[in-house]
Amino acid sequence: MTAFASKAAFEAALATLPEADAASRQAAAERQATLTKPPGSLGRLEEIALFLAGWQRRERPRLDRGRVAVFAGNHGVAARGVSAYPTAVTTQMVANFERGGAAINALAAVSGLELVVVPLDLERPTADMTVAPAMSEAECLHALNAGAAAVEPGIDLLVPGEMGIANSTAAAALCAASFGGNAVDWVGPGTGVVGAALAAKVAAVEAAVTLQAATCISAFETLRRLGGREIAAIAGAVVAARTAGIPVLMDGYICCSALAPLARRNPDVTDHCLAAHRSAEPGHARLLAHLRLEPLLNLEMRLGEGSGAAVAAGIVRAAVAAHNGMATFAEAGVADA
Repeated sequence: MTAFASKAAFEAALATLPEADAASRQAAAERQATLTKPPGSLGRLEEIALFLAGWQRRERPRLDRGRVAVFAGNHGVAARGVSAYPTAVTTQMVANFERGGAAINALAAVSGLELVVVPLDLERPTADMTVAPAMSEAECLHALNAGAAAVEPGIDLLVPGEMGIANSTAAAALCAASFGGNAVDWVGPGTGVVGAALAAKVAAVEAAVTLQAATCISAFETLRRLGGREIAAIAGAVVAARTAGIPVLMDGYICCSALAPLARRNPDVTDHCLAAHRSAEPGHARLLAHLRLEPLLNLEMRLGEGSGAAVAAGIVRAAVAAHNGMATFAEAGVADA
């Protein structure tokens, strides 16, 4: 799929994002107007169908092939005691994904989504972002391209997911550097930390943003200094999907944090994205507002893995089914208003 040959190429792609196809969206809207229902009576399902039509560039959108791509990476900042779990859990959970035993396996299956898992140098955590940039230029570029490589032709919907102990710490730092505010505004319990561990998490985000913010002069630099491999991979996947005209269903706080530095430079980066749900992680509602995304669900989920988006894919599938499967007034012999 789309490859970013350099950080300049990634920034150029971010600056020149293609738009949805207005003609396809209009054709879908005209079909909607003839279906056997009062106008607007299916609410957001109607808007989702039009959204998909515009980005897939066809009057009748499809969800024959939806893909969950779970990216996994480890974070050096975990050594500061910011998570309830050790970094070994990332590798163990990747093995669980591959065996089919995780929540995302069950939820992707019930929603009719294929699942791919992309581990990224798990044996080599990023640098501790409180003392150095999390990644080198080459490491960040490699992660962006790993994300882009998961976006294959023929996919109708992309659902990014993530796994990485301490990645909610990196997410909070990305949001604070991108949109301002204090660390405490963006830090939440993540894996369930409280007390001293939560205080350590706030301190780590404060230290990282204080050290790195002045050099976060582009989306790429913000990702590489404060992000992680799996978060950068999500950013690469989202931009690649945009180039390919593939709509994206975003999961929770950590997934959406990958868009924070991108949206800071180009707010239109989320135009091909739907927000699946509002995470129970407290910073997520604030982040969604900055990203101009309205969540489909609020189930108090905060697992990650793409799990909330896999659930919301059922709503997207319902929107497609109603748009394509309903009869028109003429076909049904029903009087139109």
